[in-house]
Amino acid sequence: MNKSFPKIAARLAQLSFVLALSVPNLSHADTPVTLLALGDSLTAGYGLDQGDGFVPQLQTWLRTQGRNVTVINAGVSGDTTAGGRARLGWSLTDEVDLVLVNLGGNDMLRGLPATETRRNLDAILTEINSRNLPSVLIRVPASLNFGAVEKASYDQAFADLASKHGSTFIPNFFAALDNAETTQENRQAALRDYMQPDGLHPTRQGVKLIVDQIGPTILMALPAATGNSVDGQQ
Repeated sequence: MNKSFPKIAARLAQLSFVLALSVPNLSHADTPVTLLALGDSLTAGYGLDQGDGFVPQLQTWLRTQGRNVTVINAGVSGDTTAGGRARLGWSLTDEVDLVLVNLGGNDMLRGLPATETRRNLDAILTEINSRNLPSVLIRVPASLNFGAVEKASYDQAFADLASKHGSTFIPNFFAALDNAETTQENRQAALRDYMQPDGLHPTRQGVKLIVDQIGPTILMALPAATGNSVDGQQ
C-alpha cells in the first residue's frame, strides 16, 4: 500500500468537512414562479424586437435578482379592459402564481367612460382573487385631453380597486420616463431616446428604464420562495 494514501485520505476528509460547513443554509430561492402579464400593446411589446419588449426585459430583470421567474406575455395590442376581461379565464392556467394587470390605456384612447374601465377592472381583479392569486395593478394615468372630471374618475378607479382587492399598486407605468423629461430642453431628446415615433410606446431603452423603476415593486409582490433548505429545515 502507498504510505502516502492515509495522509491523502485524511486531507480529503478535512476538505469535505470544510466544504460541508461552507454550504449556506438557504431556502430554495430558485423556486419556479410564473407571472401572467395581462395587458395591451405596452405589455405585448409593440414595435420592438422579440427580446426588447416589456415582458422579456422584466423576466430578465427578475432573474438577475435571483428569482426563477417565467413571465407569460398575455399582452394584446389594441386591447381594452373589456377585452382583457373576456380572455382572462383561459389565460389563468394552473401554473400562474401572480397576475400583472396593465390595461386601460386603450379605453382612454377610444374615449370610453371611466365607469366602464372601473367595472371591467373590478371584474378582472375579482376573478383573480377567486383563484387565490396575488395581483399587481398598473396604471397609465389619463391624459389631460380626457377632461379634468373624467381623468380624475379614471385615475381614482385604479387606486380604489387596488385597495379594494389588495393588489399591489403601481400608479404610473411611465414614471421613469416622466422623470427623464426634467426640462423642456432635454424633453425632446428623452422622447427620441425612450419613446417610439408614435409618442405612445417606449423604445427598448425606454422599457429598460420602466423595468428598472417598477421591477422592485413587482419583485416584492412575487410569492415567497418555498421548499426545504439545504439542511432539510424549513
